[in-house]
Amino acid sequence: MKFKVSVVGAGNVGATTAQRIYEKGHSDVVLVDIVEDMPQGKALDLLESGPVIGTDAKIIGSNSYDETSNSDVVVITAGIARKPGMSRDDLLLTNMKIVGSVTEEIAKRSPNAILVIVSNPLDAMVQHAYKISGFPKERVVGMAGILDTARFRSFLAAELNVSVTNVSAYVLGGHGDSMVPLIGSTSVGGVPVSSLIKPHRLEEIVQRTRDGGAEIVSLLKTGSAYYAPSAASAQMVESILLDKKEILPCAAYLEGEYGINNLYAGVPIKLGSSGVEEIIQVDLTEEESIALKNSADSVQELIEIMEKNA
Repeated sequence: MKFKVSVVGAGNVGATTAQRIYEKGHSDVVLVDIVEDMPQGKALDLLESGPVIGTDAKIIGSNSYDETSNSDVVVITAGIARKPGMSRDDLLLTNMKIVGSVTEEIAKRSPNAILVIVSNPLDAMVQHAYKISGFPKERVVGMAGILDTARFRSFLAAELNVSVTNVSAYVLGGHGDSMVPLIGSTSVGGVPVSSLIKPHRLEEIVQRTRDGGAEIVSLLKTGSAYYAPSAASAQMVESILLDKKEILPCAAYLEGEYGINNLYAGVPIKLGSSGVEEIIQVDLTEEESIALKNSADSVQELIEIMEKNA
């Protein structure tokens, strides 16, 4: 029996996430959006690719949440996207309303689902979805660290002219300007990156990672990143459904781990069939610990703004 995955939001991120999951063949997919006929059109186009790519999975589009009932995993990408010059935080209150509404509808129809939140500002949105859903913390998780880490690894691999598979790294903390690439535990082929790249150049790569989303927004002019975010989202879905128990950097609810309490933040987790199965503790330098706390404080500020406007 195939799994059932619903993707809410049929824009670039949502539609491409649906495509990646559909092409894997392990799940039937429901693509939901409020724009009339748009998700139906995209889903039909994807369905007709099945004979070419060799998948017998089903995919449908809908303007209603009823078709999402009894989903195993729900990926929420709904919300307005960033425009040039707009920070992730500018999106806060608009997307808070959208994500809250979506979460209410999903929780009613799929009370046993695992929620993967992709909407920005990510850390605040996953915290909001956790609150609205009433689900256990293990079943609400945010996609950000995988994407930020992929950007960091891509830039390091290009700098050193090596395969991306040889670059081991984590980017923790909030998905934004305060994210924390862990230089101390980053290695290339087992060699510490600090011994391969000079400090000033390494800092430039770290800053480019922090600006990764904004760089793409400025180039596209009329949209934001979606190929890499959808790949990261699909990786999370597969780790959950196939119980792969991959260690992935994701936004998880912390209760004392890394010195952070009652807050979602990007940390390495074990992701399996029950969702967040374990928070992985990585040794941090003093500088990294301070940066992670500062990042968590930035997320907390957004939470407080949402609470005032709830």
